[in-house]
Amino acid sequence: MLKKLKGYMMPIAMTIGILLHRQVNGLAVIIPYMIFVMLLFTYLKIDLKEIRFNKMHLWLILIQIFGSIAVYHALLPFNEVVAQGAMICILAPTATAAPVITGMLGGNVASLTAYSLICNMAVAVGAPLFFSYIGYHPSDFFTSLLEISKRVAVLLISPFVIALLMKRFLPKSSDFLKNYSGISFYLWTFSLIIVTGRTVNFIIDQGEAHIVTEILIALAALLICAFQFIVGRKIGRKFDDTVSGGQGLGQKNTILAIWMAQMYLNPLSSIGPGTYVLWQNIVNSYQVWRKRKQL
Repeated sequence: MLKKLKGYMMPIAMTIGILLHRQVNGLAVIIPYMIFVMLLFTYLKIDLKEIRFNKMHLWLILIQIFGSIAVYHALLPFNEVVAQGAMICILAPTATAAPVITGMLGGNVASLTAYSLICNMAVAVGAPLFFSYIGYHPSDFFTSLLEISKRVAVLLISPFVIALLMKRFLPKSSDFLKNYSGISFYLWTFSLIIVTGRTVNFIIDQGEAHIVTEILIALAALLICAFQFIVGRKIGRKFDDTVSGGQGLGQKNTILAIWMAQMYLNPLSSIGPGTYVLWQNIVNSYQVWRKRKQL
């Protein structure tokens, strides 16, 4: 029963977030801590001996970093908020749940895990530079860079460092936590409720003044989602790693992306990753359905 229910948790969580948007809006302050814990569980499950970086990972990370810059500058002359919303949908690292979907689709989980690790590290370094360059943060460039780096680096890098230290010096505690790694799914569900509620609350407070911009951001997120899955799979196919390529580039940590958008960009841009979570789950639901049909 619980396994069947898990398949519907995304729409259930989003529905709860929409209905209780006022009540859950104030819980947004705990999102960084939940992301931290989810990443820690993910890194504790990683066996560094199985991690192998390859040329596919390099191509994916180049698209992720330089693609986000290119899209931002291409859309900036038309609408700055749309540009930010589109950019964050590309810059966001791979979702913590991506290895699970990769396994369901018969892909190389170790390869996807390796890319998840490297893209999180790349975003930890690149995001503060990009956000400071955009200049949306009120401080000067270097002050802004330092402030954003401290928050993003602590959030993305420290779970990895702690996981390594626990494996080395506290192996029993590490193994104990790995046995309860399923908690990440429930943390992700609760996080989705909060970010959905926060996004809906923000949209309602805006009224109809930005309705066109909101629609454009949602459409941009749809196109980017399709583009990233298609390009990722094509790159992966060249390295005999089709599924990992598609999931690595296409499935995003939208919880983190929404948090970054609301913290460092125009909050309206968070509609980008807010709708991206819907698009990517539609794509993944179709892929899982097709895979099961083939069995």
